[in-house]
Amino acid sequence: MPPPADIVKVAIEWPGAFPKLMEIDQKKPLSAIIKEVCEGWSLGNHENFALQIADATNFYITEKNRNDIKNGSILRLTTSPYQTAVQLHERIQSTSMDAKLESLKDLANASRDITFAQEFINLDGISLLTQMVESGTERYQKLQKIMKPCFGDLLSFTLTAFVELMDHGIVSWDTFSVAFIKKIAGYVNKSAMDTAVLQRSLAILESMVLNSQDLYHKVAQEITIGQLIPHLQGTDQDIQTYTVAVINALFLKAPEEKRQEMAHILAQKQLRSIILSNVIRSPTPINDEMAHQLYVLQVLTFNLLEDRMMTKMDPQDQAQRDIIFELRRIAFDVECDPNNSGSIEKRKSMYTRDYKKLGFINHVNPAVDFTQIPPGMLALDNMLYFARHHQDAYIRIVLENSSREDKHECPFGRSSIELTKMLCEILKVGELPSENCHDFHPMFFTHDRSFEEFFCICIQLLNKTWKEMRATSEDFNKVMQVVREQIMRALTLKPNSLDQFKSRLQNLSYTEILKIRQSERMNQEDFQSRPILELKEKIQPEIMELIKQQRLNRLCDGTCFRKISSRRRQDKFWYCRLSPNHKVLHYGDLEESPQGEVPHDSLQDKLPVADIKAVITGKDCPHMKEKGALKQNKVLELAFSVLYESDEYLNFIAPDKHEYCVWTDGLNALLGKEMTSDYTKSDMDTLLSMEMKLRLLDLENIQIPEAPPPIPKEPSNYDFVYDCN
Repeated sequence: MPPPADIVKVAIEWPGAFPKLMEIDQKKPLSAIIKEVCEGWSLGNHENFALQIADATNFYITEKNRNDIKNGSILRLTTSPYQTAVQLHERIQSTSMDAKLESLKDLANASRDITFAQEFINLDGISLLTQMVESGTERYQKLQKIMKPCFGDLLSFTLTAFVELMDHGIVSWDTFSVAFIKKIAGYVNKSAMDTAVLQRSLAILESMVLNSQDLYHKVAQEITIGQLIPHLQGTDQDIQTYTVAVINALFLKAPEEKRQEMAHILAQKQLRSIILSNVIRSPTPINDEMAHQLYVLQVLTFNLLEDRMMTKMDPQDQAQRDIIFELRRIAFDVECDPNNSGSIEKRKSMYTRDYKKLGFINHVNPAVDFTQIPPGMLALDNMLYFARHHQDAYIRIVLENSSREDKHECPFGRSSIELTKMLCEILKVGELPSENCHDFHPMFFTHDRSFEEFFCICIQLLNKTWKEMRATSEDFNKVMQVVREQIMRALTLKPNSLDQFKSRLQNLSYTEILKIRQSERMNQEDFQSRPILELKEKIQPEIMELIKQQRLNRLCDGTCFRKISSRRRQDKFWYCRLSPNHKVLHYGDLEESPQGEVPHDSLQDKLPVADIKAVITGKDCPHMKEKGALKQNKVLELAFSVLYESDEYLNFIAPDKHEYCVWTDGLNALLGKEMTSDYTKSDMDTLLSMEMKLRLLDLENIQIPEAPPPIPKEPSNYDFVYDCN
């Protein structure tokens, strides 16, 4: 007979003794079990002992997590979290530097466990660590000069323990003094500092800025961009990553009125060119975390355009109207002074004619064209930049189109407005950066006015495509669709410079786009005749069953998920996979990302599929409702949760959209629900198209009728029927 569900068989270790095999009754109080274990080894004061998981985590067993213990687990008898906290609290204040160093190292490891962290914090441990950092006593300063490596380790473990304790979210970041902030900032500002200390200090500053608006102001007073720049000029990519993260945090939390000022400072300090030279073009490959931070910086930089994008033009503002006059002057080389000779009616007629040539919708008062938001005044800014910095190209486009027939001219004004709006949509101007995205474009780090240069390239592309399509005014939207496709396809190739982007666009002419579309259409041809549609309906259930089996097989292979904490992402992982019989989900924590599949028996936790009540996605997931500093950065489209029992959840954040679709589809298939992801739709279209082509292969060049042939009329008599009688 199988053992009772409440009995768990484990092995328990004690230093210097042989491990014991025991059966733990989960119904008994944990204190009673610990007492029984202590008595087996003749140990008194059982209240001073606790059980730990005997692995690299060393997490304590508590009444809350005791149900996580599985058959075959190895536990360790050790001192209780309170006793350990008291001992470490005393040891880290030792006068012996060797003892202090060893105890701080133990504290950094133990602080990862929330049970220990709570006890240590209750002893005012955070204050003790901050005092140690703030103190800067003469003895430590002498130690720093005489035994610099030892000092670096001492401070590194102190800061590591501090970071781990704060990561649990027990203590508010608002409680720290200016002296502590000054000390941490001082470690960052020093030209020669231990690498580990510098990493921890940068991580602390980033967390302070992201978690407290008050601390943002204090940190901003202590840290300048100029002091951070040297850390980007080294060769350590981890230091560079932490540095860019701090810059991003300061940028993200800066009041709106100060963001333009900060962007000006970044430009003065040549941050863009330093990142381009020392990071993007470095021989060291860019890792995922650095790619994410560069993406965040790219988004925050483009978001500076949001204010102009959402600002309507005031037709009564003379300064804004002067910009339109400047566009006219550059294009036609005329004097725009309103006091020109000639009657008012003649000047108005001349202005109307020129504004029509410039391609504005409202020829009489073109300022009205810029009252649409988005793109608002940003479109006018782009047009003026193009006219001033690419004057020959600007004049050529305007004059070339003004000499065409009215219906064939490409309206520069209208095109610029719609193109600016399109580019803002493509670059998602105004949206907050996503937590898991790494999609940065190196070419935007090659120019101080990258968005304007991007526009200049694309407006010339639009004019070229207009001519290739021989478009008329009725084809305006079709041209814009082709231009969007050209831009998106060129961006997908991740060009390293704006010139390379321009070169890629040259290879994506309208003729080439037609060829690509034709090729894709050949691969995904969608017949619409009635017989074909009926055949599709017949085949579709078979294809859906095939997709379902593929999803379940992928769940059986399993996936490694990253744990995301309230601070910046940490390298903590867990793995989940479905049993081959599709009855149980096996999952458990991992120390590092696995190279292949993780066996079922190494995953400690189980969830019967029969207990799953529902699959919840997006903002309805419980872990998406938690309050945190990076709430705005979490990727809602990658989050999903499994509800089981009454109110218990297993929470996931998929590594990418593909894995999200696989898991939500697979879980819905297990529950007998419809698979509705974009990935399923794509697979259905692909497989259905392939199956249709295979079945219709023998009918090539044969015309398939739209309707079945008519049924012949009944015969006038049935004399031909054989009479069996």
